[in-house]
Amino acid sequence: MIKLAMSDKSTTLKGFRDFLPSQMAVRNMVKKICIDTFELFGYQPIETPTLEYSSVLTGKYGAEADKLIYTFTDKGGRNIGLKYDLTVPTARVLSSYNLPLPFKRYQIQPVFRADNTQKGRYREFLQCDVDCFGYKSPIVDAEIITIIFNILEKLNFKKYSIRINNRELLKNIPNTVLQTIDKLGKIGEDGVIKELTEKNIPIEEISKYMDYIKTVQPDDYLKQVFAALDKFGVPKSAYIFDPTMIRGLDYYTGVIFETYVEEPKIGSITGGGRYDNLVKTLGGPDIPAVGTTMGLDRIVDCILELNLIPNISKTNTKIMVANFGETDKELELLKLLRNNNISSTYYFSPDKLGKQITYADSLGIEFIAIIGENEAKDGKITLKNLRTKEQQTIDSKNLIKML
Repeated sequence: MIKLAMSDKSTTLKGFRDFLPSQMAVRNMVKKICIDTFELFGYQPIETPTLEYSSVLTGKYGAEADKLIYTFTDKGGRNIGLKYDLTVPTARVLSSYNLPLPFKRYQIQPVFRADNTQKGRYREFLQCDVDCFGYKSPIVDAEIITIIFNILEKLNFKKYSIRINNRELLKNIPNTVLQTIDKLGKIGEDGVIKELTEKNIPIEEISKYMDYIKTVQPDDYLKQVFAALDKFGVPKSAYIFDPTMIRGLDYYTGVIFETYVEEPKIGSITGGGRYDNLVKTLGGPDIPAVGTTMGLDRIVDCILELNLIPNISKTNTKIMVANFGETDKELELLKLLRNNNISSTYYFSPDKLGKQITYADSLGIEFIAIIGENEAKDGKITLKNLRTKEQQTIDSKNLIKML
């Protein structure tokens, strides 16, 4: 048996994290709300591999993003990479299979970026994507934005704004300039001008681009998106036209959108837009597409920091059956609970009741069922509510009704 010295530590890589059961309870709740909402709107699940050929990933996002892709040569000598997002792999799927259009998909999987870690920015994180392939229509764009609105409302977000722009309004501005303007909210106008100057952009051109960004108005396509949002029931207070919001990835071609929260200062919690050329770029047919990602990790960080869902349970386990040595009766009760789809667990060895209650309470379990000698003789169960501290002795039929 190998023993570790006291000075040795087992730790995760920088930017990678473990999630304990109480954290997973929140993450799973957010995932469930996302999935339920995606399916409510008629979207179906897919999954793609964690690894892709490097040629699939590189050259799609832009020079700055390409630097963040984890790439390496595998044992077979192939150049491969960890997926940077879910959009490019899904576009690769559309180029590989003859799927009925429109193809409405959602996907929830981890992605990887060799990024500088900070609050809300990790090297492995979970993306919840929803995309529609096959139609270029302001109604489709509006549907994706409506999904964002529905999910944030269900998660009890209050102070947020969905910022919407159109890349078509920016097509006369070079990508290298757009990538810097996209940082306007982070580094301010002076910072943008400084960075563009360092890129050797003449000051007259910088002034021209900045003046345009400040004065441009929504085009007809965006106006149709806003009209469709109204029809879908999204209030005007939930979104805003923001010509300074760029979305730095190269594959965007049309309407783009991001969601920002006022607090905490964590950046965007959703982001997406229209990318009508990506499938064709990957060798597939000319299929327009639009979608968004829900940044689950940042959303969870916001929920926990702002206490948006104060009464969320740390566990899905409803009841623990205590161990008083009445094994046959206790196991019969477990079987009955599970046959009635009541999530339950068992304390596997006889111990003091106080210790068993402390254990159940530490897991966030609401009820404990006790079958002592008297209960076993009378065919009864003592049910204790660990939150209210109330208890009652009832039969198993009424116990099932209560739970």
